[in-house]
Amino acid sequence: MPAILALDQGTTSSRAILFDVKGSVLGVAQKEFEQHFPQPGWVEHDPEEIWQTQAAVTTEAIAAAGLNRSDIAAVGITNQRETTVIWDRATGTPIHNAIVWQDRRTAEACYRLRADGYHATFRERTGLILDAYFSGTKVAWLLDHVDGARERAAAGELAFGTIDSWLAWKLTGGDLHITDVSNASRTLLYNIHDNAWDDYLLGILDIPAALLPEVVQSSEVYGNITSISELDGVPLAGIAGDQQAATFGQVCTQPGMGKNTYGTGCFMLLNTGERAQASENQLLTTIAWQRDGQTDYALEGSVFVGGAIVQWLRDGLGIIESSSDVEALATSVEDNGGVYLVPALAGLGAPHWDPYARGTIVGLTRGSTAAHIARAALEGIAYQVADLVDAMGADAGQPMTELRVDGGAAANDLLMQFQADLLQIPVVRPTILETTALGAAYLAGLTVDYWSSLDNVAANWQVDRTFEPARSADDAAALRQRWNNAVERSRGWEAS
Repeated sequence: MPAILALDQGTTSSRAILFDVKGSVLGVAQKEFEQHFPQPGWVEHDPEEIWQTQAAVTTEAIAAAGLNRSDIAAVGITNQRETTVIWDRATGTPIHNAIVWQDRRTAEACYRLRADGYHATFRERTGLILDAYFSGTKVAWLLDHVDGARERAAAGELAFGTIDSWLAWKLTGGDLHITDVSNASRTLLYNIHDNAWDDYLLGILDIPAALLPEVVQSSEVYGNITSISELDGVPLAGIAGDQQAATFGQVCTQPGMGKNTYGTGCFMLLNTGERAQASENQLLTTIAWQRDGQTDYALEGSVFVGGAIVQWLRDGLGIIESSSDVEALATSVEDNGGVYLVPALAGLGAPHWDPYARGTIVGLTRGSTAAHIARAALEGIAYQVADLVDAMGADAGQPMTELRVDGGAAANDLLMQFQADLLQIPVVRPTILETTALGAAYLAGLTVDYWSSLDNVAANWQVDRTFEPARSADDAAALRQRWNNAVERSRGWEAS
């Protein structure tokens, strides 16, 4: 069969991409969906809109490629992680909007858990930091704030899932209530060493086990699709959270290989193989994927606001008409004019983990322009990634020698060059930037022998451009010191 279909359900849009055996794109469709901000720091999505947009782009992509059901060997899902949905098992109706990974409403609950001495317990069992970023406290919030939810959950009437679970349920008409290990490992409820839901952690958060999906491998045939006619009977055969999928798509399948994705947020993963390596530098230990009974782990650094800051320039400030305009505006000035923008719109992630930080612009003068702010926004993305690289190198015991990059913002040459300047190492951009969707396609395709081995997959990876450092190490260090000063001014703002 000529194609594998990847459903790439992201934070701001749903996409469907068809790939051939060489990893080339045969067809693609994308739709944005509404972002809901009911209170400051709260972010929600309508789960039904997510499903409707995902179903619509699936049909569009297949039509665009001129294919039909008999041409598609399998479907893989990759998804925004940690975003939390609870729905009625009988009707399939969500009981509330999805609480998005960026949402900070449970920051105080996480603070109380840390104050009660539970931080080390969650860290040791899940590899995660006790933070509102993850799904567990979002589930608890929904059970506490939706009338009757806790009682119905205990009675087995409700189902919890991250977005992969929601899509698998909808694609199969409610036959599958599953999540893969990579998504399960982001919930604060899953023991990554035992590979099982953790009853003790469920007890701490008062979450009934009856609510939870079955945990499956990242690459296996789970069942057949029934609810989209163009895919009727096609096997659903791969699931991975977006960052793990991107790591697989970058073919970082051996220990010591890593990548950074520039999406709504920025996410750096370093493959540690079969070893769940604890971090000493505020990174996460997470499951990368599970195939053929083998679980691979990774160290991860998470930046909450990456490319989303460009959307804010477009939608919040209105200084650009489309996201693609930001590079031209930023390059219209020689430098940032002394302006630094810390994109802490949803707090700061790794390695700071400050839920009370807020977005900050410093260094403004009468000479500052929209172009300086645009440049500072792009540079703010690169500075955050540089902080992750430092932490990753410290945990790994050796500095990173190159950084593989992907995601939409990796197409921005100004950002990639500045990233190489800050890191003082090459930044390598592959020919195919759709590595998140490609990783999901690879996981599904390997299961059904569309690709016969990892060697076949690795042969598809090719370099588009390598960005070499163009600044001196001293200049880079001076810039990063000013950035550190700006970060300190953003920290603890909401709590002050």
